[in-house]
Amino acid sequence: MTRAGVVWGLVALVTAASFGLAREPDAPVGLWRTEEGKAVVEIYRCEELLCGRIVWLKEPVKDGAPVTDRENPVDSLRSRPVMGLVIMEGFAPDGEQEWSGGSIYDPESGDTYSAKMMLLEDQRLELRGYVLIPLFGRSEIWSRLEALPMLPPE
Repeated sequence: MTRAGVVWGLVALVTAASFGLAREPDAPVGLWRTEEGKAVVEIYRCEELLCGRIVWLKEPVKDGAPVTDRENPVDSLRSRPVMGLVIMEGFAPDGEQEWSGGSIYDPESGDTYSAKMMLLEDQRLELRGYVLIPLFGRSEIWSRLEALPMLPPE
């Protein structure tokens, strides 16, 4: 290989690496405390997309039993535990620090919404759930965590 070929190869490699860093498709992967602090959601890779599941609840037990998905519109799913429940699916990179095309399930209401998310400064994540278009929705700001909080005493 010629010297020019090596130089162009290095330029291509550095450019590709820089482009990959700029997009950071895995940037939101990790633990996030919901805005009201009732839950912690772990965002993780699911094939080429991002998904999220509940990994901590402020009140994991109600009436002596684990909290269940009691508001689910499907009768057969109402007895499944909320802890470990996948509530986010299908988020794909959409520009720098943004992901869209996903859906989010709210176990408190039993409703599922289209959703998008954007990584903000200071380790915060803006998550917007909506019906039809983002204009008709609601946003929450989640905070990144390094580790799961301790469970409250029972």
